[in-house]
Amino acid sequence: MADLTRRTLLGAAAGIGIGLALPRTASAAPGGFPDYRYLGVAFDKSKLRYNPTGELIFPCIRGARGRVPNPLAKYYLYYAPHDAPGGICLSYGEHLDGPFTEYPNNPIVRNNWAPYYNVSHVSSSHVLWNEDVGEMWLYFHGENTTTRLARSKDGIDFTYDKVVLSTSMLPSGTTETSYARVVRHDLPALGARYVMVFMINNTTNRRSIGWGWSADARNWTFSQTPLIRPQDVGAQDIGAPTVETRGGSTYVIYHRDRGHGGQMLITEVGNDFTKRNHLGVFHTPLSGAPDNGRCAAPSFGNDGGVEYMFYEAGERLAGAIAVAKAV
Repeated sequence: MADLTRRTLLGAAAGIGIGLALPRTASAAPGGFPDYRYLGVAFDKSKLRYNPTGELIFPCIRGARGRVPNPLAKYYLYYAPHDAPGGICLSYGEHLDGPFTEYPNNPIVRNNWAPYYNVSHVSSSHVLWNEDVGEMWLYFHGENTTTRLARSKDGIDFTYDKVVLSTSMLPSGTTETSYARVVRHDLPALGARYVMVFMINNTTNRRSIGWGWSADARNWTFSQTPLIRPQDVGAQDIGAPTVETRGGSTYVIYHRDRGHGGQMLITEVGNDFTKRNHLGVFHTPLSGAPDNGRCAAPSFGNDGGVEYMFYEAGERLAGAIAVAKAV
């Protein structure tokens, strides 16, 4: 195989989804996390039945078996186009390294859901398995000013619930509150059992990371100051955060704009969210396809003790859903 270039290998892998582990040069991530090596794309986006814009963002991988009745497979992978009309989509697979099959009736949530909303697009699907009620809870935005909640017993057919976050809940001048993820995380001092992290934009057009807390994952209190500001981490914009725990502490992982490196970054916030220990680069994008210098919006899974990271790969509004494996 000495004469095979990386481009050749990618071309061979693209037609079958994930299959080849290709090297990358980043060192192991800080905070006790592993390094992740690119495996491939979750599916060939050009072959999807539903992909109206040719771009996909914000993956969310969730275990379905043992949680929902008659699951299509062990794992459900949620994603969406961003540009109008967007649409929350589902694919499914037996293993985190693929293959993943497109759900034939995508999108499972559209940009027009009478009588609740009619917006230009819906996107940034994040699904929480809410063990308290035995349901999959879907958080998504549409428009970018508004994050909404829908609920499902099977992870496919959702019932609209309510708006959980909007620009009106944050200081004047806030223009976007979107790309939210929700995790089960106890904050006893705040009477909370869930935490939300999300992207904030304002009239300065500089994006930061916001956060909130809740006892029930429906009704939220939001900090009126950012959790992480872009100027604190050498960026113009930061976004698409998620929360992970490791080694007895809690971390927020997010990405910065391509003009300042396009990497994922990591900040230790501690179990009570009072720390701001900026640890630097969590994951460096590939210079070539599919990352092309930008990686974002990680979602983590574990299959048989092996850790995986699903992420948004590529230029903004030209993205694909990629998969990397811990090494």
